[in-house]
Amino acid sequence: MKKVFLPLSALFLLLFFAQGLNGQIRTPAPSPGAELKQAVGLTDVTIVYSRPGVKGRTIFSADGLVPFGKPWRLGANSATKFSFSENVKVGGKDLKSGDYAVLATPGATEWKFMFYPYESSNWSAYVDKDPTVTVTAKPATWEYNVESMLFLINDVTANGASIDFFWEKTAVSIPLEVNTEEQVMASISKVMNGPTENDYYSAAVYYHDTGKDLKQAMEWIDKATSGSEPRFWQVRRKALIYADAGKTEEAIKAAKQSMELAEKAGNEEYVRMNKKSIEEWTAMKKK
Repeated sequence: MKKVFLPLSALFLLLFFAQGLNGQIRTPAPSPGAELKQAVGLTDVTIVYSRPGVKGRTIFSADGLVPFGKPWRLGANSATKFSFSENVKVGGKDLKSGDYAVLATPGATEWKFMFYPYESSNWSAYVDKDPTVTVTAKPATWEYNVESMLFLINDVTANGASIDFFWEKTAVSIPLEVNTEEQVMASISKVMNGPTENDYYSAAVYYHDTGKDLKQAMEWIDKATSGSEPRFWQVRRKALIYADAGKTEEAIKAAKQSMELAEKAGNEEYVRMNKKSIEEWTAMKKK
């Protein structure tokens, strides 16, 4: 086979093109992404958006970059996303917890903000849909020129805040209300009323499975099953705990109760397990 030798200059050229194919050139995004997070009372508020720049252009006007009277994605690149961890009121209107794509229709004297259940970042997919909530607000002239579009959450209190939008010399604010009072009272009520039956059951299961104090496990499982409608699997666990604690008679009694509850619920598996345990524990008592 005849060997082919390349000039040194050609080798350098090949290496240059190979690096160009494998490498990636990174440049700044024209409208960089941003994420704003703020706790308002006990509610977490998050806004994910992009920040286009003015760049010497007229932004909001009849013939501006963002013309009056037409839906706009409230940023650049993709739909702006608002998230609320709890139910809130936006502009006085109820909005359930969750993620929302927010579009806006700017106007000279009034803006509309439309909230849609978030499905994708494609803002145009929301234009022909009915929003969950539409909020109106009056724009104001800001004394400073804001080059990059900006969201802020201001005037934060335990019960609300102001969601503020700024771009160029336009400012728009939306009042936000949260249910802090209701959330706090529910939390106080839960704590002051003590553990629930499920809490006692979980604690008893942990102590039983890890071989900890069975006396404590029995106390907790008794509280978990003391209600008027105990579940068959809970009473089954009671039988197992009592059996391991050497209280065979109480274990048989609990197993019979669990079997009856399982029969009513149509759970044959628990019926069989309890029946087998009753036979085994009864045989142990006779020895």
